[in-house]
Amino acid sequence: MASQIQERLTTDQDLLLMQEGTMLRKVRTKTWKKPRYFRLQNDGMTVWHARQADGIAKPTFSISDVETIRKGHDSELLRYLMEEFPLEQGFTIVFHGRRPNLDLVANSVEEAQMWMRGLQLLVDLVASMNSQEQLEQWVRDWFNQGDRNQDGRMNFQETQRLLLLMNVEMDEDYAYSLFQEADVSQSDTLEGEEFVQFYKALTKRTEVEELFTNFSSDGQKLTLLEFVDFLREEQKEKDHAADLALEFIDRYEPSENGRLLHVLSKDGFLSYLCSKDGSIFNQDYLPIYQDMTQPLNHYYINSSHNTYLLRNQLCGQSSVEGYIRALRRGCRCVEVDVWDGPDGEPIVYHGHTLTSRILFKDVVATLAQYAFQLSDYPLILSLENHCTWDQQRTLAKHLTEILGEQLLSTTLEELVVDKLPSPELRGKILVKGKKLSIIEDTEVEEEEEEGLEKDQDSDMDSDTFSVLNVQPERESQELPLGIKDKKKFYLNSRTILCPDLSALVVYMRTVPFFSFTHSKENYHIYDVSSFSETKAKHLIREAGNEFVQHNARQLCRVYPSALRTDSSNFKPQEFWNAGCQMVAMNMQTAGCAMDICDGFFRQNGGSGYVLKPEFLQDIQSSFNPQRPISLFKAKILLVQVISGQRLPKVDKTKENSVVDPLVKVEVFGIPEDTAKQETNYVENNGFNPYWGETFCFRVQVPELVMLRFVVKDYNWTSRNKFIGQYTLPWTCVKQGYRHISLLTKDGTSLQPASIFVYICMQEDLEVDES
Repeated sequence: MASQIQERLTTDQDLLLMQEGTMLRKVRTKTWKKPRYFRLQNDGMTVWHARQADGIAKPTFSISDVETIRKGHDSELLRYLMEEFPLEQGFTIVFHGRRPNLDLVANSVEEAQMWMRGLQLLVDLVASMNSQEQLEQWVRDWFNQGDRNQDGRMNFQETQRLLLLMNVEMDEDYAYSLFQEADVSQSDTLEGEEFVQFYKALTKRTEVEELFTNFSSDGQKLTLLEFVDFLREEQKEKDHAADLALEFIDRYEPSENGRLLHVLSKDGFLSYLCSKDGSIFNQDYLPIYQDMTQPLNHYYINSSHNTYLLRNQLCGQSSVEGYIRALRRGCRCVEVDVWDGPDGEPIVYHGHTLTSRILFKDVVATLAQYAFQLSDYPLILSLENHCTWDQQRTLAKHLTEILGEQLLSTTLEELVVDKLPSPELRGKILVKGKKLSIIEDTEVEEEEEEGLEKDQDSDMDSDTFSVLNVQPERESQELPLGIKDKKKFYLNSRTILCPDLSALVVYMRTVPFFSFTHSKENYHIYDVSSFSETKAKHLIREAGNEFVQHNARQLCRVYPSALRTDSSNFKPQEFWNAGCQMVAMNMQTAGCAMDICDGFFRQNGGSGYVLKPEFLQDIQSSFNPQRPISLFKAKILLVQVISGQRLPKVDKTKENSVVDPLVKVEVFGIPEDTAKQETNYVENNGFNPYWGETFCFRVQVPELVMLRFVVKDYNWTSRNKFIGQYTLPWTCVKQGYRHISLLTKDGTSLQPASIFVYICMQEDLEVDES
């Protein structure tokens, strides 16, 4: 049961010192800074802390939860405290998902570097593990948890306790029989390899063995032809089956002799099914696979709302960390609400609320550093400008000086005026905002008020736009060059737009929306309108086809209602159905809506850009998401939920509690395609539950469908509790027998938890009379 981590624990000097432990200062806030004794545990996978070296320790984090380690200079909090703690002695542990960062300060630069090197080494080792190594590490972790006295062996009493920890309630006599079979040394304990055999007996997959036997003539192996038949008939690999069979045998058959003979054993068959090639997500669609040379308005764009917030929009914390997290999720459109700040420095926060403030220049510096680490496709900076003239000039100065060559400040020479650039505009940041424009003879009527949303949200369709005769607010205020004080301009409701800032808006000029006819007659392809979710839903219901055509011509942005003070989310699917490109999500808030968003943008290299279906790119499209026409061939989706593997506990503090899991299958698409069905629950078994239930869904427009698999713990006294989920587009689904690796609420891996399903897509033979 040795591993690279175990080997390094005894040889790497940094890891040896970390196992001894050191006193570090834990920094939570600007005022909460307390010393704690941190120590790497002997398993090399967990770090514990205590108030002092000989104090009662408790788990702090697992290495598998860590994404990266940052230097003190990159910590917003530690930079604020730099006069109290030298930045060179600080470092930050960044976790996957939405878990807050852990800021620590060592007693010396050398000690800080020791922790940073050691932790990053362990993170890299965990990241490099293949699925088999991850499973072995998981088994090793369970052995260490079950071995209470840490003597390297487990008696039957410890084994019974371990079964409950592993989320399975088993008949005592049956458990003891498995224990005796594994105890080949007859010592009444399980050691090393004996525990591995016990684990294998626990995880015996009868449903997989039956599937194997159905295609194997001798029940012991699959010949090359038998495996080709399986891949062609069940996995729907069709023309590629023969080539894939050879490739998979070479990749997953553990026996060298088997690989030479081109046969697949039961273990090799199971390894294939549990691998990325046996995943429900089509691996061909993980890298960039779409045409990235079309205009930006032909793509869905991964977009964030109130990006600076870490919590709710009434009193939550504003932080540059919000931008870092959004960019790490593949976001390509971030929002910056900017207001006048003290000392002439603009600040970012949610206006007229108790949210904290951060400096605009810090936000821009963060974008300069992190904008293109995950995706090098263009980043859109949605600028909500509430600043006065002087501070707008400061905005322009910071954008120009900090972003430098990253900022797109001029049109592309090869591009005609009435065509948007493509996502191939790599490494560039585009400012979306208001732009100066002289009004001709026609005047624009004010949009009807929308009550609370009108007052509280600053996005474009909530602004009150007027055409006014402008007078300078004071004699010293400078007007745009060549413009007299009586000229007419588009204005913010309070202040004049500064030409320096206006000039930085190149391809994304924000304009108010009045009607689809008005937009078609008066706006250009580079004009962008924003819609509250309420307005967008109304337009989809009342003029769905016009909205589709509008979004085929130009970009639009949809943002959550101001009534969502808890920063909850709408489901983006409804707006994607109408071709809305920038559907802005509160990325700090986990839940079904963000699962759909994350699942959708997992494809195409995680670039943040996904090409819309052709019928949503056509400016003369007849598609209406409320009433889809019969041009679409309906499909039948069959989903058999077969079994689950190694599901985690809902409440890890209760050793004796075991989950009663059920699986819900949800389909999101146009209204008539949206449906859900769920299995019965399996009592007291989260380790290897079996359901064997089949569901049927009829799908009218499969190109717009998202599938979500949710595992929950049944509770008859209250709501079922979330265990894990996985969400993906219909277009990325692989048919056949597939494993689905579950994710947490935050979208991080629940490895090795999974469910085993069978997927089949068929043409609907019924005549569509719509």
